[in-house]
Amino acid sequence: MNHDIIDPRLLTAPHDPEIPQRVARLQALGLGNKPDPEFDAFAARLAEAAGAPYAMVNFIGEEEQYFAGLYGPSSTKADALEAAQSSSRATPGRTMSRSDGYCPHVVVRRKALVLDDVCAYPRFAVNPVVNSIGVRAYMGAPLIDRTGTALGTICVVSTQESNWGRPGLALIKSMAAEVEDLIHRREQR
Repeated sequence: MNHDIIDPRLLTAPHDPEIPQRVARLQALGLGNKPDPEFDAFAARLAEAAGAPYAMVNFIGEEEQYFAGLYGPSSTKADALEAAQSSSRATPGRTMSRSDGYCPHVVVRRKALVLDDVCAYPRFAVNPVVNSIGVRAYMGAPLIDRTGTALGTICVVSTQESNWGRPGLALIKSMAAEVEDLIHRREQR
């Protein structure tokens, strides 16, 4: 793909005015900076339910995304996913720049997103994860806490086109509600 003819605004994360509120909320909840076995188990269940090789529980910070829950097959593709993610302050393989991927769009829109073929959407086809990781399909839903803050997402990705469609949309929304409930129960403890 020739990036000289692509509008550079398509290559960045969307403007996100809620970042300061989100970062403060994530700190108050103790989320978004360490792996979480419950979220890892949830990501495995999500991947299986969606028939996808990768799934994440993702919290979005100021500069990066943190996968507190992460599931991926142990293969060359999993190594490629890990290599494409930054290893700045957190556990390697658990972070990615906020400008990469589709989760920042889901958080800003505050709506679930199903892309059965990311290449069919010019806005999403140019995302760096298409070439660096081989993402071909994406499905994600926002995690909105009791204060109304969009903390992050749950998502699945595949290296092949999918046919998730409307059933996938229903699945990702219902499973996001499960994680939101888990976060609320933890906060009440």
